[in-house]
Amino acid sequence: MAYVELHARSAFSFLRAASSPASLVQEAASLGLPALALTDRDGVYGIPRLHGAAAAVGVRPITGAELTLAGGGVLPVLVRSQEGYRNLCQLLTRAHLRGSKGNAPVFWEELAEFSEGLVALTGDEEGPLQQALAAGGPAAAQETVRRLEESFGATNVYVELQRHLQRNEPLLHQRLLALAKERHLAPLATAGVLYAKPEGREILDVFSCMRHHTHLDAAGRLLSANAERHLRPAAQMERLFAHCPEAVSNTVRLAETLGFTLADLGYAFPEYSVPAGETMDSFLRAVTLEGARGRYSQINARVRAQLERELSLIAQLGFSGYFLIVWDLVNFCKSRDILVQGRGSAANSVVCYSLGITACDPIACDLLFERFLSEGRTSWPDIDLDLPSGPRREAVIQEVYRRYGEEGAAMTANVITFRGRGAMREIGKALDFSPAMLGRFSALFASGDFPHTLAVQEQMEKAGLPRTHPRAPAALRLYEAMRSLPRHLGQHSGGMIICQGRLSSVVPLERASMEGRVVAQWDKYDCEDLGIIKVDLLGLGMMAAMQDTLELCRVRGRPVDLASIPKDDAATYAMMQAADTIGVFQIESRAQMATLPRMKPQCFYDVVVEVAIIRPGPIQGDMVHPYLARRSGKEPVTYLHPDLEPILARTLGVALFQEQLLRIAMVIAGFTAGEAEELRRALSDLRSQERMERVCGQLRGRMRERAHSEELIEKVLQSMRSFALYGFPESHAISFALIAYSSAWMKVHRAAEFYASLLNNQPMGFYSSATLLGDAKAHGIRVLPVSVLHSEWRCTVEADTVLRLGLSLVGKLSAAHGERLLLERNSAPFTSMSDFQRRVPLDKDELRTLASAGAFQGLAAHRREALWRLKESSEEDLFTLAAGRKAVPASPLAVGSGADTDPELTSSAPELPPELPPELPP
Repeated sequence: MAYVELHARSAFSFLRAASSPASLVQEAASLGLPALALTDRDGVYGIPRLHGAAAAVGVRPITGAELTLAGGGVLPVLVRSQEGYRNLCQLLTRAHLRGSKGNAPVFWEELAEFSEGLVALTGDEEGPLQQALAAGGPAAAQETVRRLEESFGATNVYVELQRHLQRNEPLLHQRLLALAKERHLAPLATAGVLYAKPEGREILDVFSCMRHHTHLDAAGRLLSANAERHLRPAAQMERLFAHCPEAVSNTVRLAETLGFTLADLGYAFPEYSVPAGETMDSFLRAVTLEGARGRYSQINARVRAQLERELSLIAQLGFSGYFLIVWDLVNFCKSRDILVQGRGSAANSVVCYSLGITACDPIACDLLFERFLSEGRTSWPDIDLDLPSGPRREAVIQEVYRRYGEEGAAMTANVITFRGRGAMREIGKALDFSPAMLGRFSALFASGDFPHTLAVQEQMEKAGLPRTHPRAPAALRLYEAMRSLPRHLGQHSGGMIICQGRLSSVVPLERASMEGRVVAQWDKYDCEDLGIIKVDLLGLGMMAAMQDTLELCRVRGRPVDLASIPKDDAATYAMMQAADTIGVFQIESRAQMATLPRMKPQCFYDVVVEVAIIRPGPIQGDMVHPYLARRSGKEPVTYLHPDLEPILARTLGVALFQEQLLRIAMVIAGFTAGEAEELRRALSDLRSQERMERVCGQLRGRMRERAHSEELIEKVLQSMRSFALYGFPESHAISFALIAYSSAWMKVHRAAEFYASLLNNQPMGFYSSATLLGDAKAHGIRVLPVSVLHSEWRCTVEADTVLRLGLSLVGKLSAAHGERLLLERNSAPFTSMSDFQRRVPLDKDELRTLASAGAFQGLAAHRREALWRLKESSEEDLFTLAAGRKAVPASPLAVGSGADTDPELTSSAPELPPELPPELPP
């Protein structure tokens, strides 16, 4: 007799089960199970991975979920058809959007409305039937079954039986089977799987401790009674259910009717509304050619041929609507004066450049279009848009929600997994290790995952957990088992998916922790694998700072057009060569600063290389030092093969960009452009080792066919493996280099506006506000302190080389109180400390912080006097606050951090007391 497991949770039930979908599928295959259902709690989070893993081993995947019922009980449901899947998505979406995060109640009334195509199981001890039986006896159980029959139909309700070696199981089965017989319902055997193998129980116990905020020694009945909730072979299930063999055979009969696959998902990208008489293809062609005439002074034969090639391929693949929607979104940004720039592989496209989506000319830069789009590609192209972080980006996101509706658009999920530090801390808590040891775990495991057993043991010993400790083996086992399992669901930094019709019929949606956001239950890789298109709306702090800089320049009568900034400015390159790049996008890190004097950038392409070279890919591929040595003339320029010279000449024989890897595969192995792109994608696929090995084998075979040496083959493969995952596309590096160069130019030629904007957009980059202020002063900028008489909420520029700190930098001052302060000051100047206190209702902490920052200069001679006046007006004795700075809540930009005194305000002020830090000299 065969058997199918129809009730299994994965770790995507988030702390309620302990195995990945792939592990469950692999174990099912090894046990000879022909199919496997995944029924995670309140979601289909793991379904794409179930289907992907199942296809690789020949197990048929069955889609389902556990629904949390309002009023109590957890109801497992299985999907028969596409309509059933859509109904499941609707039930889950309604529950999540109605509830708070982590709370998704489904109402009984909704079950009847959305039951078509679904099968209900009565569940385990958490199920509505067993709960009713325990609480109200046979009568309550009868009523529960009646409600299920009304909702799903009697033929779609199965009475679930499980065997977990519990004392009450014989009596429970007797009652359940009697009820099934009386109601003419089919019994169904399941293992109620929570882990693939018995050893998974250890992980589940740790998860239970996490959910209940306890440790293993104190958890008691909160833990599993045994390790029985694992996958079982058919023969074992037959023995366990010898008293009801029908329950086992019913699993196969039911599974045969559950035919839904993700190929039936029914996703369609929204159509773009085009003018009458146009198709999406013809309209894209028209607006592209119009844009090209603006981009190119003359559309020469090469540009025309590339445009025709790209437009034809886009139309052939059915992507015209996608390009038009992104173009329209870019136009929305421009109409709202929001800086926007496409990044990534989209910058390889002349169509994207002509539409104004990207800023670099791929013809002039000799970029490879196939890195973006190629024939035979089945997945959607990926266009990422960089936007100013903060309110401007949020305005664009909300515009997408406005256009497509709350259930027509969503952010993609980001699955937060257990990694080094987090995993060890939770394991340590569960094992009741001391707080001191937990702290050492946090410090020692902060740098990574430590995938190798010896490395983990070494870190544990450093933390004070020797191998001889009785719980050391358990800690090691748990760490290795928990790494990479899902911890909780977050939202992607900017990926949005949209759909023609209801997206909530394709993937369930839920509330994000951020107000006004809705997130899908799948991450960007799941969406990509299933052909769901994503548009990345990414927030860059530097884009916000640049936009603010441009606005300050405009207001002050020194406007700048970013597109017209000269790319050959000697002063800008001199600053880079001196590694004077604090605050400059992408080239301000210590590693970049160490490289810049050796690189000595002299042209824009040097900045492109600088942006790309300090990346994990080039570093792991051992490409940084050879490039720098060749650039300085210390090492000759050589090539692994003569045919690679045209590809690598510009980067001195060293592969720095993904496009170069694609071209190498095309030249040295005869790959087509599509095959080369599949190679890159496979090498960067963290989730499929099999896919990577397959394409590497293909590359190796094709190189052998061309009689290349084994040494060359292995060098090429090693270079590609280390580089493909983390290396930049050249187009992406160019896009970032444009921002890097522009920010460097601003630092040289609009320094006050640039520094003010950096301060207004903190935190961002590598450096604190105090460091930025010190750098500003080093560049001749006079920094005036925070003042209730002169400061605005944000930092402002009072002259070409004079910057005034804003009230927002006073740490304890709320935005609402800052707004009130400015309103009062604009209505009438403050005349005294008492006048200020009377008109601006600040709390004591805010007043003290303003005083300690010197913000009352002009109303009080100096900070000490301001503090004393606050003391006099307060019932609390503030003497200790006035006498010692430690008691005064300090602003993050208190006087010692870089502000100059304002002579206009302090000309008559006495010398500052010695216990308060002096002002920095101008």
